[in-house]
Amino acid sequence: MAVGLANSRHAADEEARAEVDVLNSRLEKTTQLTKKIQASLGRLDATGKAVRDVAGPLNGETKKLQILGNNIDAVITAIERLRQPADSKNDEEQIIRMGPDKAGLANYLASIKRLNKALNDMKASNLRSTQQTVAELQRLVKSGNTQLENSFDKVLRSETPRAIEPLHYITKDKQFPTLSQDKITRLGLMNSYVSGVYRQSGGAGAPQESPVAKIYAEIRSQYLAATLGNLAAASCNTAKKKNPEAIYRAGTNGIATYARAMEGLFLSEYENICNIFMRDDWGPVFQATCQPSLVELGRTLRELNNHIKAHMNTDCCLAYEIVEIVSSLSNNLESRTGELKSSLAASLKPVRETAKQSLAELLEDTKRRVNGLQTLPADGAPIPIISETMQRLQSMVDFLRPISSIMVSLGDGGWKSAAASRGGVADAIPSLSSFDIGADGKEIFAHYCTDTIEALMVSLDGRARALLQKKPVIGVFLANSVTIIERMIQASELAPLLESRLQVLDQWRKKAGILYTETCKDISVHLFDVIHTSRGQRPTSGQGAVDSVSIMKGLGSKDKENIKAKFQAFNVSFDEMVLRHKQYSMEREVRQAFAKDMQYMIEPLYNRFWDRYHEIDKGKGKYVKYDKSAIAAVFLTLY
Repeated sequence: MAVGLANSRHAADEEARAEVDVLNSRLEKTTQLTKKIQASLGRLDATGKAVRDVAGPLNGETKKLQILGNNIDAVITAIERLRQPADSKNDEEQIIRMGPDKAGLANYLASIKRLNKALNDMKASNLRSTQQTVAELQRLVKSGNTQLENSFDKVLRSETPRAIEPLHYITKDKQFPTLSQDKITRLGLMNSYVSGVYRQSGGAGAPQESPVAKIYAEIRSQYLAATLGNLAAASCNTAKKKNPEAIYRAGTNGIATYARAMEGLFLSEYENICNIFMRDDWGPVFQATCQPSLVELGRTLRELNNHIKAHMNTDCCLAYEIVEIVSSLSNNLESRTGELKSSLAASLKPVRETAKQSLAELLEDTKRRVNGLQTLPADGAPIPIISETMQRLQSMVDFLRPISSIMVSLGDGGWKSAAASRGGVADAIPSLSSFDIGADGKEIFAHYCTDTIEALMVSLDGRARALLQKKPVIGVFLANSVTIIERMIQASELAPLLESRLQVLDQWRKKAGILYTETCKDISVHLFDVIHTSRGQRPTSGQGAVDSVSIMKGLGSKDKENIKAKFQAFNVSFDEMVLRHKQYSMEREVRQAFAKDMQYMIEPLYNRFWDRYHEIDKGKGKYVKYDKSAIAAVFLTLY
């Protein structure tokens, strides 16, 4: 049994050795295989490196060949593209030669745009082989642009009359004509292309210099100027009145019609421009189109201004009317177009300066004319300068709006010196707000009126004292002047403005009355008695009925002779006063006022004197010429 166990272990060991031998044999083979694989990898790596060394340059050359091939294809394509304009040049040239009218504007514009694109492409290629084609395309494009401009000119001229009759549209309150819609569309298309080309060529800074803008401004400006020409001439002609001494009346000059026509024409023209040109071009083209008409307006206003300055006393109101009309024109155009304000301000400036200066100059001229008088009516009659001055103030009320704007700018009293009137107002046209004729403007004008009246009266008073010398006739002269001034105020629109300022006339009326009644004082001296009776106390007036008989009995012979002399002296001086009163040239109101003053001063004194002393001649009338009823009747004849 032991021998059997030993044999079993020996067999197991032998089996294990055999497995080890097998494993060793396999390991040796694996090692040999690994070495072979490593050798193969080494050889493969060497082979790959050799391949890379050979294939690398080949790959780079291949890529270069691919790029070159692509470039060649692009050049071929570009050449083909460049050949297309040359190939189609004859077709485009045929369209260009036909012109926009025959070819159709849309077809013509498409053709010229294609030519421009082809020309730009060829210029960009910069190939020598295309230079001749470039030159030919440039010639075609230039010809096309010229024909397009000529077509623009032709269409616009066909639609633009030489002139129209503006009064037809003004009197019927109709809008001035604009270009027809089909022509506007056609002109707009042509302008869009030509102005685009102009901008591309570097002319973006001056839209009015575009070829079609120049054409438009030239044609339409001639039409505007021709249409307005007669009205400009009429404005100057109507300034020359049949009676040069007549005061200018509102609306009698043609300037209002002229301005109204200009406004209507300009607004219609602006509508045309807005429909044809691009937004940025509206203002410059509008300015260029209106410029000749504005130049003519400036010339017209300068001529009117010269006329006004030569006839300041009668035509100063024309200056005020022009200021208002042209200012209104400017404001209306600016609100609708945003243009022309500065141009119109420049045209108006001479007249506006004259209007400013007129306020002081008229005051000074009034003083100068009165002080220059060499004679005055000996009967105290009023002189023409009084009514002329008031007529001028009456006329100025009709122009209170522009006058108010000037006066507000000058300031209250700013007209008192010519220097102030030359420096107070800006040259620019005033805005609508500056034409507010509220309380301030009216008050300042009212002050100007009273200053004028006071200056007139002071000058008349000074001249009357120097030339007439006698107080009664001076009083008549001044009173007549005051009455005419007051009458002309009350009969006009001056009344509501000056009703609270007429105390200036009351002062002069009182002064005139004092001067005139100086004679009454001299006459009244004869009616004062300083007589002493020989019998007791002399009866006084106011103590019941006066008994003239008793008084006369109480007088001595010397006193009686004194009473007789007083009656005689009174009769002579009273008759002279009555005669002079009737000989003086007086306004009705003045005659009545002075008669009342004389009666108030003399009649009570005379009646008292008569009551006391009429028995001096026992009713014979030798000394006592007038009884109380007779002298009252005489006073009634003085009214």
